[in-house]
Amino acid sequence: MVIDWQHFTPWTSLGGGILIGLSTTLLLLANGKIAGISGILGGLLCWLKGDKLWRLLFLLGMLIAPVTYQLLFHPPTVTVESNWVVIIIAGLLVGFGTRYSGGCTSGHGICGISRLSPRSVIATLLFMLTGVITVYIVRHILGA
Repeated sequence: MVIDWQHFTPWTSLGGGILIGLSTTLLLLANGKIAGISGILGGLLCWLKGDKLWRLLFLLGMLIAPVTYQLLFHPPTVTVESNWVVIIIAGLLVGFGTRYSGGCTSGHGICGISRLSPRSVIATLLFMLTGVITVYIVRHILGA
């Protein structure tokens, strides 16, 4: 494994992690809600009465934050070297997986583990294991 030291950003990453931790804690303390993106979006699509505004604002914040960051700083250029069909299929599989596991990586990995949820610990371990196996197969067996 080679680390790209020119693009290694430990302080920015630490700051982002702190902001995620603070925001998930604030949402839990202020609203009693878990900051799992699939659950927030899923609840918005189900359109529960009286439960719309905070979900819309949360998702709006997720859209506004990167735009604001891009206006204030010069982020690195991101190049996607994959076929859009593959990206769409991958997104659908992730969506299926989050519904099947009862939550996404943010809900289980950040909020669930911090609440010492055994289900979230197992789900996060399975997410990570599946990712490691997938990367191994794609890079070392399929040679892509």
